[in-house]
Amino acid sequence: MARLDMTQFALYRWRYIIGYTLVGLLLAGLLVLSALFVPNGLSSQEITAVIRSESLDFSNPTTLAVTHLPFYLLQSASLSIFGASEFAIKLPSLVLGFFTAIGLILLLRRWFRPSIAILTSLIAVTTSQFLFISQLGAPGILFVFWPVAILYLGTQVTRATRYRLIWKLLFAITAAASLYSPLSVYSLIAIIITIALHPHLRAIVRRLSRPRLAICLIAALLVLAPLGYGMWLNPQLGLSLLGVPASGTFDILKNSTDQVNQYFNFATPSATTVMTPVFGLGTMLLIFLGLYRLIRTRETTRSYLIIIWITCLIPALLLNPRFTSVVFLPAVLLLAAGLTSLISYWYRLFPLNPYARVAGLIPIGILVLALIITGIDRFAYGYHYSPNIASEFSKDLDLLPKGEQTILVSSTEKPFYDALATYRDGLTVTQAATGTEILTTREGRVSIPDSYVITEIITNPYSMDSDRFYRYQINGQ
Repeated sequence: MARLDMTQFALYRWRYIIGYTLVGLLLAGLLVLSALFVPNGLSSQEITAVIRSESLDFSNPTTLAVTHLPFYLLQSASLSIFGASEFAIKLPSLVLGFFTAIGLILLLRRWFRPSIAILTSLIAVTTSQFLFISQLGAPGILFVFWPVAILYLGTQVTRATRYRLIWKLLFAITAAASLYSPLSVYSLIAIIITIALHPHLRAIVRRLSRPRLAICLIAALLVLAPLGYGMWLNPQLGLSLLGVPASGTFDILKNSTDQVNQYFNFATPSATTVMTPVFGLGTMLLIFLGLYRLIRTRETTRSYLIIIWITCLIPALLLNPRFTSVVFLPAVLLLAAGLTSLISYWYRLFPLNPYARVAGLIPIGILVLALIITGIDRFAYGYHYSPNIASEFSKDLDLLPKGEQTILVSSTEKPFYDALATYRDGLTVTQAATGTEILTTREGRVSIPDSYVITEIITNPYSMDSDRFYRYQINGQ
């Protein structure tokens, strides 16, 4: 009987195009879903981000001495262009999330086989953590965007044969910009240590043009100049970038327990703004399989880098366990290694039998499909319908009536509404009731005099604390 020639099938020839198209459509659909419907509201992190973005002032350099400065500049520009809306707040994260996913696919194609890149990308972009930080109007997406960009551009520097100076400049500028985000320095330290220890990378670095390296160094220093000035104005900024808690105190035992719960507490998942465990049980098993594979093939460049990178991150995470997303990319790379090991093992069992090779892909495909569906299901239903999680997101911005008006707020709400007033024409913020009619928040209504009566109550769909805004009018007017 003649051997089955898989290459003659049109589906086989177009498999990668079909796969990447599927990833692109799935990603675009999920980003739209997360932007418009899930979790539908603003978290406390997003409210803080809006306040910080509005406070940036180039005439006052002290306002620029903050972590994640590039994100806040993007968010400030988005709010200036599109106004004070939930879409404008989330837009920078959505754009960065899209480019992060594209960069992740390109990186995985460089490090693994195309089939592994497609399967891993499908699982990665449908995890609840990635979808959450991609729609969150706060700088959490940078913890994934920076390392993806740095590793991909670094790979291009070592492998590309054209436009090498451009790739080097992009790598230098990106690496420098990443230092504005906490813990990014550890990925660069891991790269430097890997170059120092791995003979192949050492040989590549020795062949790099010294004048071109000098140009890249100058470009990096120019990007870092504002950061250096900010650290001089605020020395605490440097400690924050290293991941040291602002309080200066930490409990190693408690932080270790928190880390274990974030990744391995499958029995009792948490119900906060960040769902834990970060990965499902099936994904974690593949990640451990990938770790085993990297240890077995520790002489390769990627094994060097990932192992050193994780080793550098562990002490930082023990100091400050809230930076959960910084481990996302190393985990995805381990996931890709785990899938490689799983598929390679099956192929070794049947090296010459095409029917068995294809049949073996069916359970693997079912596994990947199950991981994708559970990831989407966990994100959509967890953030949208879980009462403990959904109530963490405020819908007040969407409920706030449009048009010219004065709103009375409490002292704790004032910074956020002052920021909204900067980007919304006609909105005036006060802490004292004036005029014949006034709009007030739920917390601000305690300052309303007895001479005013309620004419309207604006509510959200939650069962608790659903009264969000009150409209008052002077009695008899």
